[in-house]
Amino acid sequence: MAPLSHRSIKDGWFREISSQWPGQAMTLKVNRILHVEKSLYQDVLVFESDTYGNVLVLDGVIQCTERDEFSYQEMIAHLPLASHPNPKKVLVIGGGDGGVVREVLKHDTVEEVVLCDIDEAVIRVSKQFLPHMSSLLNDPRVTVYVGDGFKFLADNTSTYDVIVTDSSDPVGPAASLFQKPYFELLRDALTPGGHISTQGECLWIHLDLIQDLLKTTRELFPVAEYAYTTIPTYPSGQIGFMVCSKEAGRDLSKPLRAVPNTRYYNADVHKAAFVLPEFGRSLLKDGKDLRPVFGAAAGSKVPTKKVLLLGSGAVARPCAEYVVRNPDNALTIACRTLSSAEALAGDLRNTTAASLDAGSEDPAKQAALEKAIAESDLVISLVPYTYHVNVIKAAIKGKTNVVTTSYISPGIRELEEEIKKAGIVVMNEIGLDPGVDHLYAIKTIDEVHAKGGKIKEFHSYCGGLPAPECSDNPLGYKFSWSPRGGLLALLNNASYLAGGQQVDVPGKDLMSVAKPYYITPAFAFVAYPNRDSVPFREYYNIPEAEHVIRGTLRYQGFPEFVKALVALGWLNLEKKDWLKEGQTWSEVMQQAIGASDATESTLVARVKELCKFPDEGESRRILSGLKWIGLFSSEPATVRGGTLLDTLCARLETLMAYADGERDLVMLQHKFVVEWADGRRDTLTSTLEAYGEPQGHSAMALYVGVPCGIAVQLVLDGVFKTPGIVAPYSKEICDPLREVLEQQGLGLVERVL
Repeated sequence: MAPLSHRSIKDGWFREISSQWPGQAMTLKVNRILHVEKSLYQDVLVFESDTYGNVLVLDGVIQCTERDEFSYQEMIAHLPLASHPNPKKVLVIGGGDGGVVREVLKHDTVEEVVLCDIDEAVIRVSKQFLPHMSSLLNDPRVTVYVGDGFKFLADNTSTYDVIVTDSSDPVGPAASLFQKPYFELLRDALTPGGHISTQGECLWIHLDLIQDLLKTTRELFPVAEYAYTTIPTYPSGQIGFMVCSKEAGRDLSKPLRAVPNTRYYNADVHKAAFVLPEFGRSLLKDGKDLRPVFGAAAGSKVPTKKVLLLGSGAVARPCAEYVVRNPDNALTIACRTLSSAEALAGDLRNTTAASLDAGSEDPAKQAALEKAIAESDLVISLVPYTYHVNVIKAAIKGKTNVVTTSYISPGIRELEEEIKKAGIVVMNEIGLDPGVDHLYAIKTIDEVHAKGGKIKEFHSYCGGLPAPECSDNPLGYKFSWSPRGGLLALLNNASYLAGGQQVDVPGKDLMSVAKPYYITPAFAFVAYPNRDSVPFREYYNIPEAEHVIRGTLRYQGFPEFVKALVALGWLNLEKKDWLKEGQTWSEVMQQAIGASDATESTLVARVKELCKFPDEGESRRILSGLKWIGLFSSEPATVRGGTLLDTLCARLETLMAYADGERDLVMLQHKFVVEWADGRRDTLTSTLEAYGEPQGHSAMALYVGVPCGIAVQLVLDGVFKTPGIVAPYSKEICDPLREVLEQQGLGLVERVL
């Protein structure tokens, strides 16, 4: 049995990261993971903490710990019960761990308790790992109902004296528990004079939400108040409750009876729970906001610069986050579908969403694009590179600056005179590769030249890869976007300089020239050239260089597997008349490789014939990989586009996608062989080894998006203002970009070997 693992536990520490409390996180040291499951409704985790005992976590958020759960359970239960004159029938919505029920039964007036929780897994898991909380679920006064709380309330009007809603935070399905229709159901399910208590979030983080909740509940109940408790493992160490009564004039802050056997609650704490700190009291009682204003929010209230971001890929969000750090910037994110733009904009300040299509030939859509670009000070083009020319043409008309992460294409070069006449800056190649690689290549080259040295060899390799622990498939590779572009890139022609001579590699032979490449002993990389490296001798001003190559890194075994796919025809873009829906994968494989039948033995024999494996070990490895993909299976094939390449993509885009909780690796290294004036030679390196955050940005998204955002700000600030096509090939361009990049904690490590 494999050891238990969970995406929120890394290096022995649990991390509670959530959009509900941005910029902060709770961490607990983990002794061991006790339980992991995906229920019908949520992710369920139980672990043993070093200092808090057993911890129940739902969807990555701490629900309770053995050490501090009593402060929450006691207060959410006793505030409404102790202030009610005679509570007999009590309903608990949520709270499957049993803690609230345990507290409710401390009131001797209570005759009947119903627990309604939609997820049986929470009840079952709590009985196993939190028995001190759940043991009273078997009490004869308690009825446990597994089902939807909304329906249960609708079916039981005017029934309960007190209703306690022990809900999770207002994300996803739980958001409905913080809205008016739910509170209407609660009110209607109460007997005359009944009370409710619901989880009411944190003063430090959710004061605006609390204000809205008070407004909603005061429209429905004669009495509605916010009270709170302290609890160290909840965000900011505090959480509150909406406590309401159907009885006008009732003082909810006054306990009417003592509650026995408590650890946190007492009569004085009950009264004090309704006494709020001044910043909370002022907003909730007087409508005056005393919260401090700082950072970006303390700047200009009205943005003065308009930025349009086109595209919705993974790199767009880190770029957008950087751009709106500056309060002077108003950002519009535009995608073909408005919903994609809205999802990307999310909770970003000064950000709106729009629907625009940068690739459409429809006159109305083109006009909309031109209008939006003309109304902006700068447009960020993160759409597919084939659409950049459309964007730049519109920017020329609107006299709007442009930033893109892509290489300067011939189509863009053709627009250079028009760009200059329009007086705009079109900044290109400012992502990772190209982008960050340029910044550190130019830095080292300029420093060597300034000391009288010569760059005799320049080797630069970059790879966007799954982190080693996630490289668990036969190719050692995963896709965070459609595989089509990545697979087609494996067929690109390549050129580089070796020994002063140009070496050209046809695309069909690209994988054949891949060789092991050493960076550190921890990795088994192979490297192959990427497109045309020859012009970079001129771009980087190293005419003395005899060897210039820019290439791609992959894990060992990747090129041989791709060579096999090429040999078998799976990267072929030609339409195949015989490729139809209804075929099995083995039947498609039979046709693709010209086998006599679709049995596995026949297919394997034909694969060996075509691929000419060097030895039996390599044969077994590649054949196992083809079997893993499913190319020998009798399952129905997903035929796409009438081509073998697109059909393969349909298979790989799910099979080789990053799983929840996995992370990527970006490895980039420049290697410079330097000859000094006295004849000495040194090897200098600049290296980036960066890992993505499973619950945050991938390393690739961060290292493409943030440099792009930095370039945007520098253009807006007038640091780069000379009209024309710009790329980071000079000290004047690279130094300001690199300086800000390093201020963000990003960059390469430089060494002399």
